[in-house]
Amino acid sequence: MNIKDLDLNLLRLFDAVWRTRSVSLAAQQLGMSQPAASQGLARLRTLLGDALFERSGSGVRPTPRADRLAQGVQMALATIEEALNASQVFEPQRSKRVLRVHLSDIGEARFLPELVLVLQRMAPGMRLEARPVPHDQIGAALDNGQLDLAIGFLPEVSDTLHQPLLSDRYVVLMRQGHPVAKRWGQLQKKAGAFPDATHALLAELEFAAVRTHADTLRILELMHWQHRLRLTVSHFLSLPGIVRSSDLAVLMPRNFAQGFAQAGELAIIEPDLPLRDFTVSMHWSARFDKDPCLQWLRAATAQLFSTPTP
Repeated sequence: MNIKDLDLNLLRLFDAVWRTRSVSLAAQQLGMSQPAASQGLARLRTLLGDALFERSGSGVRPTPRADRLAQGVQMALATIEEALNASQVFEPQRSKRVLRVHLSDIGEARFLPELVLVLQRMAPGMRLEARPVPHDQIGAALDNGQLDLAIGFLPEVSDTLHQPLLSDRYVVLMRQGHPVAKRWGQLQKKAGAFPDATHALLAELEFAAVRTHADTLRILELMHWQHRLRLTVSHFLSLPGIVRSSDLAVLMPRNFAQGFAQAGELAIIEPDLPLRDFTVSMHWSARFDKDPCLQWLRAATAQLFSTPTP
């Protein structure tokens, strides 16, 4: 085929279908109708002399030719985007752009207040949307522009550029006056009381947890405490009130738990737990690494939240 016969939009369509494995999802992401996407795909098939995608379940799967083309097409699109953005000067005070950031519910509470203040002060016309995305879909969402940035502890997310922001660890949050909290303080003062005594004391706790937070559930399993899980909820933000009025304890990131404890009536203990230490990072796609607006967003985020590694 001759390059003069090729519409650049057909390559964008090919890339979106290859990434999503769905013509309808690709059409939605590109802001076009499904019939128009199907017609564009048919034209590309004719130009290339290959089916490119075949029906598979509820979506499509690429042919071997499509898989060979995919990386080259993605590199070409990224080069064009970088060239187009290279001459741009981003002016946050004048921008009307919508920024889409993946955050969990606990991440929204931790990061959004300060991000919103920065936008109000430096980029008042911009809008911020928090979009929680399943972890196995974050990489694709960053690549296709559905997300601009993802912030969190995201070990499942690969093939992205990323930058560590802060180190954190899981602690146990419970009400002040909880019998275990009292005895924990006494035990910490006794030399040579570790680790059996502390483990036995912690094994008396009953827990609440968030069903989507796999790491805390995994810690309970590794400590053989899963049988002491008494309550499972959808969101972290409901737990402090529950803990405050009951004898349930919850595993929670320390940076977040400290805010609740400082408000009163709650206590924190920091046992030596498996998987307790983790790093919160921001992730983005290499395709949009040179986008001036997103460079500004990442720099602002790093300035707000980056802490030196101990």
